[in-house]
Amino acid sequence: MHSQLNPFSPASGLTPPYLVGRQAEIDAFELTVARSRAGLHSRGIVLHGLRGVGKTVLLNQFREQAEHAEWFIIEVEGRSTDSGTEAIRQKLGRALLLASRRLQRTRHATGAVRDALRTVKSFSLSLGVGSIEIGLDPAPGRADSGQLEVDFEELVEDLAPALRQTGSAFALFIDEMQDIDRELLVALLAAQPRAGQKGWPFFLFGAGLPSLPSVLSDARSYAERLFDYREVGALDDVAALDALVIPAQRNGARFATGAAETIARAAAGYPYFLQTYGQAAWEIARDKVITADDARAAIADGNAQLDMGFFPARWDRASRSERTYLMAMAMDGDAGSRTGELALRLDAKPAALSPARQSLINKGIIYMPERGRVAFTVPNMAAFIQRQHLGD
Repeated sequence: MHSQLNPFSPASGLTPPYLVGRQAEIDAFELTVARSRAGLHSRGIVLHGLRGVGKTVLLNQFREQAEHAEWFIIEVEGRSTDSGTEAIRQKLGRALLLASRRLQRTRHATGAVRDALRTVKSFSLSLGVGSIEIGLDPAPGRADSGQLEVDFEELVEDLAPALRQTGSAFALFIDEMQDIDRELLVALLAAQPRAGQKGWPFFLFGAGLPSLPSVLSDARSYAERLFDYREVGALDDVAALDALVIPAQRNGARFATGAAETIARAAAGYPYFLQTYGQAAWEIARDKVITADDARAAIADGNAQLDMGFFPARWDRASRSERTYLMAMAMDGDAGSRTGELALRLDAKPAALSPARQSLINKGIIYMPERGRVAFTVPNMAAFIQRQHLGD
């Protein structure tokens, strides 16, 4: 079939041609918008789950809903690299100033809001960002102490109430939230309960790995009560089939009996794999009917593509000792491994394996769903290692 009409496109954060199976989360965000419009408090939403399940897509959907509601929106992304701490502060400062410029061109730019934007200027300057002009002088003595927690709370204290008067709100959208450095994370979390107590329309919306809820609780013990935590997992059977069948139908093609089921079963309901296999099936099919044979060939072709990019992107970041640990984990599949069993399997003391395990956690390749147990953050990672590396 024509490649230019292929509706399937696997990519990080790219909205699929048919977003399915996530209506509950979309409705929860819309309720937050409605309650804010009515002057009522709501908790922010934190999405957590394995890679490839569509957390970033959902977070982007939330942002679009917030844009439609004319909120003051900031987007940042956590980074686990050594330069990540400085980079996210620069991104935060620049995003605040750019959003301030946009806000001044809207109906929300009242005198109170413009005064509050002077505090935004002060806060951005405290982060070392002053290259973006917003036509306002900084507010002396506000958000300029150099203490991140104090300054950010003053920013929220000045900006959110001014936005409330116009029916707007201040929202911060954070992807890869588990990689936000502790100082900044504590500052963001500290502002949220104060906003709730005071009725300020300030919200945090985050997405990250399964470890995110524990990362937040470790940063602030009350974090477990700050958010509506929602685990984002694989699509159910009906939604997985819809994600394949409906985009194909909209583009003039269809799946033969059993073909879509074959692909959905191989993808185990994970959206990224559905897109990968769907894209391959479209390219392989000779006419507008994707057959069962096409589906099986697409799975093989899709796995080859995943083995060249999606999985190696994680594997290549691991050191030799870390790869040995991953290969031992792969013998247990995606269900996870007991750390004690891994020590026996590798003929090593548990303490000797701790550095490799912690490094893999820090790199976001594995996580600890519970004490004494580890699992891959990437679905089907075990199968990749079995295919590519366990025979070496």
